[in-house]
Parts: sequence; C-alpha cells; structure tokens
Amino acid sequence: MSDYIHAFRHDEDVRNICVIGAGYVGLPLAAVLASRGHSVTLAERDENIASLIREGESPIYEHGLEELLAVALSSERLHITESAAQAVINAEFVFLCVGTPESLDGSADISYITRAAAEIGPHLAEGAIVINKSTAPIGTIKLIERIIGRPDITVVCNPEFLREGTAVADSLNPDRIVVGADNQEAAARVVALFNNTTAPTVVTDTTTAELIKYASNAFLATKLTFINTMAGLCESVGADVVDLGLGLGYDSRIGFEFMRPGPGWGGSCLPKDTSALVTMGESFGCDLELIRAAISGNFAQMNRIVDKIRIAAGGDLRGRIIGILGLTFKANTNDRRNSPAIWITQRLAEDGATVHAYDPTVAKDADGIDDLLHLTLFDDPYSAVARSHVVALLTEWQEFRWLDFTRIHDDVATATIVDARNTLDPASLHRLGFSYSGVGR
Repeated sequence: MSDYIHAFRHDEDVRNICVIGAGYVGLPLAAVLASRGHSVTLAERDENIASLIREGESPIYEHGLEELLAVALSSERLHITESAAQAVINAEFVFLCVGTPESLDGSADISYITRAAAEIGPHLAEGAIVINKSTAPIGTIKLIERIIGRPDITVVCNPEFLREGTAVADSLNPDRIVVGADNQEAAARVVALFNNTTAPTVVTDTTTAELIKYASNAFLATKLTFINTMAGLCESVGADVVDLGLGLGYDSRIGFEFMRPGPGWGGSCLPKDTSALVTMGESFGCDLELIRAAISGNFAQMNRIVDKIRIAAGGDLRGRIIGILGLTFKANTNDRRNSPAIWITQRLAEDGATVHAYDPTVAKDADGIDDLLHLTLFDDPYSAVARSHVVALLTEWQEFRWLDFTRIHDDVATATIVDARNTLDPASLHRLGFSYSGVGR
C-alpha cells in the first residue's frame, strides 16, 4: 500500500468540487482533492475512459494514482459522469482541465475550453467559482467569463505545474500555488482549497497567472536546450558534460534540475507551450528570439542523435536494424506525445533503417497505432535488440540499467550502443566489447 493512501482524511470544511477532464491534469487533481476529504465529481466525456476510472483503473501511467482512485471511489468521495453540465449543478468550485493542443499556426487551440464553458454556463450553481487549470493564452479567463455570461460566476486562473510520472506527488506537495483573479475574495477561497500544503502562494491578476505557466515551461525548455548545446561542445573539445553539469549545478543560482543532456525535449507541454508563447509574442509585436532559438536547438539535438546512430551504423542506415530501448518522451509515463524517441525513430525509418523497439508501456499488439507504424514492437528488450547493428537507448527507464548486456552482446549483429540518455556505464560496456557513444562524454 502506497504512502499516498495516508494522505486521505476528512476535513470538516468539505467542499463540492467538479473537475472537467480526466487527463494528465484532471485525473490526479480529482483523486488528490478527494483524498483531502472533498466531494469530487469528475466529468469525462469519453465513455471508455469514464468506465475505466469507475472500475478503479487509470488510463494514464502515474505512480500511486490507482491506489488513490481505489480509496476515493470506495469512500464515495469521487463520482464519475460523462456529462459536464450534470457534474457542475451542485459544485462550489469547477476546475477546467481540458486539452489545449497546438494549432497549425503554433498557437494554443482553446476550443475545448470554450466548448466546456458554453456547456456548463447555464447549469453552474449560483456563486460558483470556475477555475481554469488548462494552459491557455493571455485573455482566456476574460473569454470564459464572456461565454458563461453570468455576473454571479467568478473565473480565476490556477495553472498546474505537474510533472508527468510524479503528478500525484506534485499535487500533494506542490512547489508553489499560483492563483490569478480579479476578485480577491474568490482568490482566497481557491487558495483555501490547498491550505493543507506548505507551498508558497502567489496571488496575482489573471494575465500574469496565465503568463507564469508559459514562462515556466519556456525557461525549462531553454535550460534543456542549453545543456544539450553544451553537450555538443563537450564532444567537440573533449570535455565531459556529466562533470560539467555538476560544476554548474552546485551554483545555487543554476541548480541541478533540467541539467541532464538527452535526445531532446518533448511531451505534452514544452513543445506546444513554447510554440504558443512565440506565437503569442508575435501577436503583441514582441519577438521572443530566445525561445525560438530554444525550439530550433531542440530539433538540432534530435538530428544530432539521428546522426550519432547513423555513424554508429557505419554511415548508412539502409539495410540496418536499429534496436530501440524506450519510446515515451521520458521515463515513468506512458505519454508519447511529441516524444523525441518517436521523432528520431521516424527519421531512422525514413532513411532506410529497420526499426525494432521496446518500451515497458507499449504492448507488442499496439503496432497499428499511428505513431508506431514505422517500427516493429517487441514484448521484451532482448528481442527488440537481437540482430541489431546499433542499440539506441532513447528513454531513461531504470530497467534498462540492469539488462544483461553479456546476453545482448551475444545476440546483436554489431556490439554498438548509442546511449542518448547517458543512463549506462560506459566502462562496463567497453569491458564487454561494446562500442559506446553517449551524449557529451
């Protein structure tokens, strides 16, 4: 039983809360709010996902989430419905946690937000507070207010800062709580929902709150591009990026977070949010050149990994088998959206390679899924890399550290490894007879 279960309690100040959207933000939020003793109704329009959650199964891979769900459902603190209009009828607080995917022009598509606002507007309880947690551009709070069109309803911004893979832990112990509101009383009521944490709270206007989320992700993306750029320089001059990261990280102004090089950054947030921020800046006549450079540098990094694999394969990928370890954009999540691993494997296939792959969250029978059509899936890592000319580790799953590389050495066509996450021990692999290529080392 997870320590997360100990978070469950029954506050005297129980609130009726509605969460709209059971994705990577909404589902952990609903489970954690229920764990705090509140009565939570989760609205998810996808019937299959809603049914899965009713059975206590999580459609997303998050440590501790299914345990929280099981207790929340059995205690009847969490209820599931497909109707957002029905879910909000008695709710004092309504969290909007719907997707804001990237549009063709790079801006954030807020159609899911506007649709939800129009659907719930007539059914909201008098005096309810609508809290937008979906990442959305400046002016979205004002737009939601206009769509709802009710003077008794207050709309505030409460951006999320969850990390996929640790969303439950981050919800229970957030780094900070940001609330953007024009009504200070409403802001105080929203802050009170999180008064069981010791996190610092920033209460500001809605525009600033909306921008804080984008600025946070843009900074993290820029930091990742920086260390990946330094990794390239390390390779050119013969330096070690791991030691470089240590030398930088001990400076408290810089820190260690997001200072590990890799194949590039991806996921559901950084790519779309950096793109949306650049587009937002352009709409206000502001050229965010630094953010554009971070985006460009990220594509350059992914291309460098493709080049590493090509060189390791002898300079030509045609007719070569590349064994891939990891497909998600990072470990401890099943999210492949904008995954560097998917982008890299697609380029490898386009250049003539036969791509075999294993990821602990992807079943062999998932071959028909669009983002996996270019490769062949295997149920275990050893089968995926057998007969390969290059083994490429693209996601830092811990299980890859403890593979039997003696067995792998005997099964591969060429004992060559490209470690795009610097997860493996080069010295050990060299002793086994592997040719090893990391990032910046």
